[in-house]
Amino acid sequence: MVRSSARTQGPRLSPREVLLFEAGIKLGGVFHQYLGTPVVARTARGLARTIEAAVGLQPYVRSVRVRIDPDRGGPVGRGRMAYRYLNAEMLTVTVHLAHGNERVTATLIPREDLHYPLMSVASAGASVGRTRSVSRSKRTARRSARRTGSSAG
Repeated sequence: MVRSSARTQGPRLSPREVLLFEAGIKLGGVFHQYLGTPVVARTARGLARTIEAAVGLQPYVRSVRVRIDPDRGGPVGRGRMAYRYLNAEMLTVTVHLAHGNERVTATLIPREDLHYPLMSVASAGASVGRTRSVSRSKRTARRSARRTGSSAG
Protein backbone atom coordinates (compact mmCIF):
# COMPACT_ATOMS: atom_id res chain seq x y z
CA MET A 1 0.00 0.00 0.00
CA VAL A 2 1.13 3.51 -0.75
CA ARG A 3 0.82 5.63 2.34
CA SER A 4 -0.34 9.19 2.23
CA SER A 5 1.90 11.94 3.50
CA ALA A 6 1.52 12.75 7.19
CA ARG A 7 0.84 16.33 6.11
CA THR A 8 -2.16 15.52 3.90
CA GLN A 9 -3.91 13.05 6.18
CA GLY A 10 -5.54 11.59 3.06
CA PRO A 11 -6.60 8.01 2.45
CA ARG A 12 -4.12 5.26 1.82
CA LEU A 13 -4.04 4.45 -1.85
CA SER A 14 -2.98 1.24 -3.53
CA PRO A 15 -0.42 1.43 -6.35
CA ARG A 16 -3.25 0.79 -8.83
CA GLU A 17 -5.31 3.67 -7.42
CA VAL A 18 -2.27 5.95 -7.65
CA LEU A 19 -1.80 4.99 -11.30
CA LEU A 20 -5.47 5.50 -12.14
CA PHE A 21 -5.38 8.95 -10.59
CA GLU A 22 -2.13 9.81 -12.39
CA ALA A 23 -3.53 8.58 -15.73
CA GLY A 24 -6.41 11.04 -15.37
CA ILE A 25 -4.01 13.84 -14.53
CA LYS A 26 -1.84 13.12 -17.57
CA LEU A 27 -4.73 12.88 -20.03
CA GLY A 28 -6.42 15.94 -18.53
CA GLY A 29 -3.14 17.81 -18.81
CA VAL A 30 -2.81 17.00 -22.50
CA PHE A 31 -6.45 17.93 -23.06
CA HIS A 32 -6.28 21.29 -21.30
CA GLN A 33 -2.68 22.39 -21.91
CA TYR A 34 -2.37 21.94 -25.67
CA LEU A 35 -5.79 22.74 -27.09
CA GLY A 36 -5.65 25.91 -29.12
CA THR A 37 -2.12 25.34 -30.41
CA PRO A 38 -1.87 26.28 -34.10
CA VAL A 39 -1.44 23.13 -36.22
CA VAL A 40 -1.29 22.08 -39.87
CA ALA A 41 -0.54 18.71 -41.44
CA ARG A 42 3.22 19.40 -41.66
CA THR A 43 3.49 20.35 -37.94
CA ALA A 44 1.09 17.76 -36.45
CA ARG A 45 3.71 15.00 -36.06
CA GLY A 46 6.20 17.35 -34.38
CA LEU A 47 3.53 18.66 -32.02
CA ALA A 48 2.53 15.08 -31.14
CA ARG A 49 6.17 14.15 -30.37
CA THR A 50 6.53 17.28 -28.21
CA ILE A 51 3.45 16.33 -26.19
CA GLU A 52 4.74 12.77 -25.82
CA ALA A 53 8.12 14.03 -24.60
CA ALA A 54 6.52 16.37 -22.06
CA VAL A 55 4.12 13.74 -20.68
CA GLY A 56 6.95 11.19 -20.65
CA LEU A 57 8.82 13.28 -18.08
CA GLN A 58 6.08 12.78 -15.50
CA PRO A 59 6.05 10.16 -12.71
CA TYR A 60 5.04 6.56 -13.48
CA VAL A 61 4.89 7.05 -17.27
CA ARG A 62 6.25 4.06 -19.17
CA SER A 63 5.17 5.26 -22.60
CA VAL A 64 2.81 7.70 -24.25
CA ARG A 65 1.51 7.82 -27.81
CA VAL A 66 -0.11 10.94 -29.26
CA ARG A 67 -1.73 11.12 -32.69
CA ILE A 68 -3.02 14.37 -34.14
CA ASP A 69 -5.37 14.37 -37.12
CA PRO A 70 -5.36 18.00 -38.34
CA ASP A 71 -8.11 17.22 -40.85
CA ARG A 72 -10.60 16.89 -37.99
CA GLY A 73 -10.38 20.57 -37.14
CA GLY A 74 -12.56 23.55 -37.82
CA PRO A 75 -12.17 26.06 -40.62
CA VAL A 76 -8.72 27.00 -41.87
CA GLY A 77 -7.74 30.65 -42.10
CA ARG A 78 -6.24 32.23 -45.20
CA GLY A 79 -2.75 33.39 -46.17
CA ARG A 80 -0.43 33.53 -43.17
CA MET A 81 -3.33 32.40 -41.00
CA ALA A 82 -3.93 29.18 -42.97
CA TYR A 83 -3.94 26.82 -39.99
CA ARG A 84 -6.35 25.24 -37.54
CA TYR A 85 -6.24 25.27 -33.78
CA LEU A 86 -5.63 21.94 -32.11
CA ASN A 87 -8.95 20.73 -30.79
CA ALA A 88 -9.96 17.70 -28.77
CA GLU A 89 -11.41 15.89 -31.78
CA MET A 90 -7.93 15.85 -33.38
CA LEU A 91 -6.27 14.08 -30.44
CA THR A 92 -5.88 10.38 -29.77
CA VAL A 93 -3.69 9.69 -26.73
CA THR A 94 -2.64 6.45 -25.05
CA VAL A 95 -0.60 6.50 -21.86
CA HIS A 96 0.94 3.47 -20.14
CA LEU A 97 1.87 3.83 -16.46
CA ALA A 98 3.60 1.52 -14.00
CA HIS A 99 4.14 1.49 -10.24
CA GLY A 100 5.69 -1.62 -8.76
CA ASN A 101 3.93 -4.55 -10.41
CA GLU A 102 0.82 -2.52 -11.21
CA ARG A 103 0.14 -1.34 -14.77
CA VAL A 104 -2.50 1.03 -16.12
CA THR A 105 -3.27 1.99 -19.70
CA ALA A 106 -5.57 4.95 -20.28
CA THR A 107 -6.79 6.63 -23.45
CA LEU A 108 -8.25 9.85 -24.74
CA ILE A 109 -10.20 9.04 -27.91
CA PRO A 110 -12.61 11.25 -29.86
CA ARG A 111 -16.05 9.60 -29.79
CA GLU A 112 -18.13 10.70 -32.75
CA ASP A 113 -21.25 9.08 -31.25
CA LEU A 114 -20.87 11.31 -28.18
CA HIS A 115 -19.42 14.32 -30.02
CA TYR A 116 -16.85 14.29 -27.25
CA PRO A 117 -13.27 13.11 -26.63
CA LEU A 118 -13.67 10.45 -23.93
CA MET A 119 -10.94 9.65 -21.41
CA SER A 120 -11.09 6.07 -20.19
CA VAL A 121 -9.10 3.28 -18.57
CA ALA A 122 -8.22 0.65 -21.17
CA SER A 123 -6.63 -1.75 -18.68
CA ALA A 124 -5.50 -1.91 -15.06
CA GLY A 125 -3.88 -4.69 -13.13
CA ALA A 126 -0.78 -6.39 -11.88
CA SER A 127 1.82 -7.48 -14.39
CA VAL A 128 3.27 -10.95 -14.51
CA GLY A 129 7.03 -10.72 -14.88
CA ARG A 130 9.00 -7.78 -16.17
CA THR A 131 8.27 -6.52 -19.66
CA ARG A 132 10.30 -3.31 -19.47
CA SER A 133 12.89 -2.89 -22.19
CA VAL A 134 16.52 -2.26 -21.31
CA SER A 135 16.59 1.09 -23.11
CA ARG A 136 13.52 2.32 -21.20
CA SER A 137 15.03 1.11 -17.92
CA LYS A 138 18.24 3.03 -18.59
CA ARG A 139 16.35 6.18 -19.60
CA THR A 140 14.26 5.99 -16.43
CA ALA A 141 17.37 5.42 -14.29
CA ARG A 142 19.14 8.40 -15.90
CA ARG A 143 16.08 10.61 -15.43
CA SER A 144 15.80 9.58 -11.77
CA ALA A 145 19.50 10.25 -11.28
CA ARG A 146 19.16 13.76 -12.73
CA ARG A 147 16.27 14.49 -10.38
CA THR A 148 18.12 13.21 -7.30
CA GLY A 149 21.63 14.27 -8.29
CA SER A 150 22.99 10.70 -8.12
CA SER A 151 24.70 8.86 -10.98
CA ALA A 152 23.05 6.05 -12.89
CA GLY A 153 24.86 3.41 -14.90
